[in-house]
Amino acid sequence: MKVSTKGHYGIRALIELTHHYGEARPMQSSEIAARQDIPESYLEQMLTTLRRAGFIRSVRGPQGGHALIRDPHELRVSEVVEALEGPVMPIDCLDETSPCGRNGGCAQHDMWNEVRLAILQVLNDTNISDLAERDREVKAGAARYMI
Repeated sequence: MKVSTKGHYGIRALIELTHHYGEARPMQSSEIAARQDIPESYLEQMLTTLRRAGFIRSVRGPQGGHALIRDPHELRVSEVVEALEGPVMPIDCLDETSPCGRNGGCAQHDMWNEVRLAILQVLNDTNISDLAERDREVKAGAARYMI
């Protein structure tokens, strides 16, 4: 399974919104894009998907922007990846709608299902708050070693 730029940038946008979770004013797209190094036009597409998935709210106007509406401690990375990328499937034959003629009756099926379950376990065990904390640590470490 390869996570696309859409999934990667979407998670980064949620990390940035987590840094500002609970603040009175929503974050503007330009702020999120600049702080997370995401092209703003591409970010807008992901924010629409994240809003439709129920992770963020968006407010129009000069005082508008975006804000996380789910507690970042309860927002699992698996939910975000599936909203942005679709079901976690390392190989098509695991999908029940797959045209695989063997219908799971091959030597590889169980192995690929175990891979899928292991990926889901890691994504389920990680929440957006965990990633935001790691982001703070990485940025703090980078600041200490700047010359």
